Amino acid sequence: MSDGLVIAVDGPAASGKGTVAARLGAAYGLPVLDTGLLYRAAGVSASRAGVDPDDPAAAAAAARAIDLMALDDPAFRTREAGELASRVAVHPQVRAALYAAQVDFARRPGGAVLDGRDIGTVIAPWAPAKLFVTARPEVRAERRWRQLTAQGESVSLDEVLEDIRRRDSRDGGRVDAPMAQAPDAVLLDTSEMTIDHAADAARRIVEAARAGWA
Repeated sequence: MSDGLVIAVDGPAASGKGTVAARLGAAYGLPVLDTGLLYRAAGVSASRAGVDPDDPAAAAAAARAIDLMALDDPAFRTREAGELASRVAVHPQVRAALYAAQVDFARRPGGAVLDGRDIGTVIAPWAPAKLFVTARPEVRAERRWRQLTAQGESVSLDEVLEDIRRRDSRDGGRVDAPMAQAPDAVLLDTSEMTIDHAADAARRIVEAARAGWA
């Protein structure tokens, strides 16, 4: 367990959890880890190596070879990377390969912010502040579609919505560490919120958790 403030931010794709986590990190002066990037990196690395991301052993080997200092590759932010991440994340071997790095980050002296799908349930269940950030699938699809088209990808909104629903089903239905709201996590639905409103609401949730923790 860390002696500092650990904030777990979970939720489905394009819910706004990454932005919320970044804003919380800035507000509290804490390092932030987007754990989804680890799985995106594993999926892209497997694809680049010419191995099948649906092969547990091959995907796990790709995960073990990830350079944690090189997660800013633009290729990890693409639609394809998101799909690959969801595919490799179903493998217990991949999750085991990335588990230690995530827990070590969460245990940093002073605290940390981690966003993902199993932070509050598996990686840092002892975190004093937990949020589950979500939004309606249609809202999340439009957000992701705007992001992808801004990056120059050619994809329809309907295709992105189909991706979102498929990923929700895969992430929530996997046997090992499925996406789920921790019993003590506070639900934050950002469907009708601006970025600033979501960040403010998230900070109020953390402040309430800190008051109870103290």
